[in-house]
Amino acid sequence: MNNIPEGYKQTEVGVIPMDWEAKTLGDAAEVVMGQSPVGASYNHSGTGAPLINGPTEFTEKYPIKIQWTSQPTKFCKKCDMLLCVRGSSTGRINISDGEYCIGRGIAAIRAKSGADTSFITFQVESAVKSILALTTGSTFPNIDGKSIRAIQFPLPPLPEQQAIASALTDVDALITALGQLITKKRYIKQGAMQQLLTGKKRLPGFGGEWEVKKLGEILLKTQLGGNYPNSEKETNYPLMKMGNINRGLVDISKIEYITDKSSPSEKDKLQYGDVLFNTRNTLELVGKVAIWRNELPLAYFNSNLLRFEFNPSHVSSKFFMNNIFNTKQILSQLKGFATGTTSVAAIYSRDLIKLQIPLPPLPEQTAIATILSDMDAEIEALEQKQTKYKAIKQGMMQELLTGKTRLV
Repeated sequence: MNNIPEGYKQTEVGVIPMDWEAKTLGDAAEVVMGQSPVGASYNHSGTGAPLINGPTEFTEKYPIKIQWTSQPTKFCKKCDMLLCVRGSSTGRINISDGEYCIGRGIAAIRAKSGADTSFITFQVESAVKSILALTTGSTFPNIDGKSIRAIQFPLPPLPEQQAIASALTDVDALITALGQLITKKRYIKQGAMQQLLTGKKRLPGFGGEWEVKKLGEILLKTQLGGNYPNSEKETNYPLMKMGNINRGLVDISKIEYITDKSSPSEKDKLQYGDVLFNTRNTLELVGKVAIWRNELPLAYFNSNLLRFEFNPSHVSSKFFMNNIFNTKQILSQLKGFATGTTSVAAIYSRDLIKLQIPLPPLPEQTAIATILSDMDAEIEALEQKQTKYKAIKQGMMQELLTGKTRLV
C-alpha cells in the first residue's frame, strides 16, 4: 500500500516534496577541516589571525577572540557555520562573524551555489544526534571530514531554503534575546546580593546591628543523605547527587535513580526549602549550596550531600541562608576549608561549623529573602519562556526541514 502523499516522493532521507532533492552535506556545502598552527605561534597580543581551537572560543552564537596565531593554517570565512568536531563539545555550533584561523577541533561549513548556509546550518543542527552517533572514542569523541560530508538531508529549491532559514532565524533571535535578558537579570541579582547580604545597603524601615555567628551556633542539626546504589535507569526514586547542586539552584537536567532493589529511607526524602551542602567534589566545586524547591514531586539525596536545619531563633528564612551561602565572602571561606586534590576535595564538619555568617535581625532576613526570591522567580519565568521557544523551534525544524510543512 502506497502511503506517500500526492506531491511527495520516497528518497533515502525519507518522504520529501517532489521538487526537493536528497543531498549529502558534501554535495551542498564546502567542508573545511581545521588544522592547528604551531604552538609557538600562539599569542594574546593580537599578532596574526584570531584562532579558534574549540569550544573555549564559542558563545551562544558567535565566537570570541581569545588568542591569535602568527602562523595561520586553515581559515573560515564570515558567515561560515563552525562545528566542534573533537572532544566533549563535539556537535556544538557557532556562526563565524569574520575570518579566523581554525584549529583541528573545528570544521567550517559554507554553502555551495544553489544552497543557503543558514539553511544548511539548521539542517546540521537538526542532525546533531546523528553526528554524535558517528563519534569515536568515549573520552575524546571526534568526527572526521568524510563522516561530515556524508551526512544526508533533504534540500529544497533555494528560495524555499531562504524562507525556511528566515523563519527559524526569527525564532533564534527571540531565544537569543531572552538569553541576554536572563544574563542581565542574573547580574542584577548578583549585585543585589552583594549589597543586601553584606549590610552595605539596608532596606527601608530596618536598622540595628548585624551579628556574625559561627555556623555551628545557628544549626539545630545536619544530616547526610543515604548511600544508595544508583544508575541512570529510571525508577520511582530520583536521587539528587553532588552533580545536581548548582550555586543556589538544584539542576535536574540529568538525574540518576536509586535502584529498585534498594528502598530509600523516609528520612532521606527531600522537603521543600531544604538547604543542601555539597561536602565532596572537585576543589573548584566542593562547598556548593542549593535549596530544594520541589523541582520533582519526590526525590531523595545521597551521602555526599549534607542537609542543614537551622535554629529559628537565629534564622528566619532558609532562602536567606541559601543566598548568603552563595556570596563571595562565604565562598571564599569555604574554599579555605577545602582539603584534598584538584580532582577530589572535601569540606569536613569540624571545619564547616567554624564558618562565619553575617546575620541581620530576623525580620530583615525575611525581607531580603523575599526580594531575592522575587528576582529568582522572574529569572525562572524567563527561562521557562526561553525553553518554550526552544521547543517551538524544534517543532518548526521537524516540520520545515523535512518538507512536511511548506512556506512557499
